[in-house]
Amino acid sequence: MDDEGAPDAVLARRAALHDRAAFRAIVHRHGPALYRYARRMLDDPEDTEDCVQEAFAAAWTALPQFEGRSSLRTWLFSITAHKVRSLQRRRARTARPLPFTPDETVDPRAVDPQRSLEHTDLLNALNAALRELPSGPRSAWLLREVEGLSYEEIAQISATSTSTVRGRLHRARAHLVTRMEGWR
Repeated sequence: MDDEGAPDAVLARRAALHDRAAFRAIVHRHGPALYRYARRMLDDPEDTEDCVQEAFAAAWTALPQFEGRSSLRTWLFSITAHKVRSLQRRRARTARPLPFTPDETVDPRAVDPQRSLEHTDLLNALNAALRELPSGPRSAWLLREVEGLSYEEIAQISATSTSTVRGRLHRARAHLVTRMEGWR
């Protein structure tokens, strides 16, 4: 079985035995989502790259102890979320997400300029509203609405309960509904 098609559990077991190809497949499979999450939580591309790199270094070291009680993806998001919080504490500044990730650039000739401008304005307004949220609700919203994780997975990542996740999502959604009223 090739590395790209192997299930996460198989890749995790192989990587725990220091199989670099298996770990590369894990990085390739989950790296973009972890980067997207960290980028929207942090305000600096270099900080984001450092954070994700530290998360993967920690995962490489800890894989032999990974017991599979959660999915590999959830476990990696937990490590990344911890690294994000640590970096935020160290740097003591407010996170500012980008309105796009580097791989989401659009060829301006491929779209209607007016529609593109409206889309950019909408993303800017959404990101400004997200920046106003405290880290907990913003993280919960990004993990649920952007990454599609379940409440249980978000609770594991955040080291909290599903009730707390529901509360954070409620606050985030209520804030965004109010702030995005002009875009309805």
